[in-house]
Amino acid sequence: MAAGSQLLLLLLLPGLTAASHSPPGCKIRITSKGLDLVKHEGLRFVEQELENITVSDLHGKEGQFHYNISQVKVMDLQLPFSNLHFQPQQHLAFNINNASISLRFRRQLLYWFFYDIGSINASADGVHIHTVLQLAKDEVGRLKISNMSCNASIARMHAGFSGTLRKVYEFLSTFIVTGMRFLLSQQICPSLEHASLVLLNSLLDTVPVRNYVDEHIGIDYSLLRDPVVSPETLDLDFKGMFFYRAREDQELENHAVEPVIKETERMVYVAFSEYFFDSAMHAYFQASVLAMQLEGEKVPKDLEVLLRATFFGTIFMLNPAVVDAPLRLVLQVSAPPRCVIKPSGTSISVSAFLNISLVPADRPAVQLSSMAMESKLSAKVYLQGKALRVQLDLRRFRIYSKQSALESLALFSLQAPLKTLLQLTIMPIINERTKKGVQIPLPEGMDFTREVVTNHAGFLTVGADLHFSKGLREVIEKYRSAPAVPAEPTVQTTAASTGPHQL
Repeated sequence: MAAGSQLLLLLLLPGLTAASHSPPGCKIRITSKGLDLVKHEGLRFVEQELENITVSDLHGKEGQFHYNISQVKVMDLQLPFSNLHFQPQQHLAFNINNASISLRFRRQLLYWFFYDIGSINASADGVHIHTVLQLAKDEVGRLKISNMSCNASIARMHAGFSGTLRKVYEFLSTFIVTGMRFLLSQQICPSLEHASLVLLNSLLDTVPVRNYVDEHIGIDYSLLRDPVVSPETLDLDFKGMFFYRAREDQELENHAVEPVIKETERMVYVAFSEYFFDSAMHAYFQASVLAMQLEGEKVPKDLEVLLRATFFGTIFMLNPAVVDAPLRLVLQVSAPPRCVIKPSGTSISVSAFLNISLVPADRPAVQLSSMAMESKLSAKVYLQGKALRVQLDLRRFRIYSKQSALESLALFSLQAPLKTLLQLTIMPIINERTKKGVQIPLPEGMDFTREVVTNHAGFLTVGADLHFSKGLREVIEKYRSAPAVPAEPTVQTTAASTGPHQL
């Protein structure tokens, strides 16, 4: 009995493992080169936070020496040695070594009968700060800093006194310097903890997770699992699934090849599997918008003449009275288009049907033909800013009758004119939609530069460098007073569809 249970477990184990690891439709890798850029911007942010450190007043008594220190203000920071690096399995480590902090504070001193008031300049030298940030996926699938450890120390501190009692102050300054050194070191980590867990997390809130692309579909960029950190890279697995807005909870199963990013030369790599594009076309198909209709004057004149000549006999057999009625062409995709990504390029296969009818006024339409169409589009995928864009071109096209092979032969003369119709009339409309693109999940203020697209078997990668169009502080201040980003989808005003709309 025990042996049978073990055998059953062994048989089920592969299926359970596959179910627990859902392949991503979109994957992002940040390399150590990208982290170096983040370090420079992050260091500016840390300087700004440390400059705003609030140190509580220091007062006390040592024998006949009474002191009160207040209005402590950081005047200058020197952070000559800093390092930001990946720390497996889920951490970023940020170190500052041998830094110095210049302070200025107000003094009130009483020694026997001598009372003095004024300002003191002080400096903290040999400042060492070691922080480790833990990265994780939160409940809605957004990347967050979930925890932070911090250790700060000050090797030495010096206070400069002036005036007639300078020698006395220098002798008694040990009490002041020791106290200030303790208070300052105790405020460094709380300041950085607030900067990380509150301010930087508000920056991560600007990363799109579940957004509406247009009035028909949305995109789900939720993380599938916690980030994976190696000594050289940070990998993020996103669902990367488009959805039909009327059925937001419906899942499209992912059977595509999982993207594999091996490169580390650029600052960032973004990979998209065939599933990413298939889900977009499936969502539009569900929305019933992959259709176009041309009627009357919208039908090109040359094509209208050819169609009337081709179906002249059919018209007289069905109803000669409608021979001069306007033509109507209805093109409807019959199944969700499929994307195929190969090292040689990206293509999209589309199956559709074309209904040709006459539409006399105040009378039912007279159908002349219903033909099937199969086409293959080549897709040029490129990145501009943070928008993924697609340029489509019609490569292969054929039509055939759904009724008989004989009718398919008769339709052969229509193949070239209908292909021209698609190229000149329909493809420009589709490309006008797709060129607006879909946003990639990056924080606000960070953009791609020098993008290079590389095709692989089943997925493509975009290698790029990064640059900050806005500083961290600027973005954080913009959203500090704004309400928290909701888990529900939000409308993406700058992005548009990745497929054609119904006219």
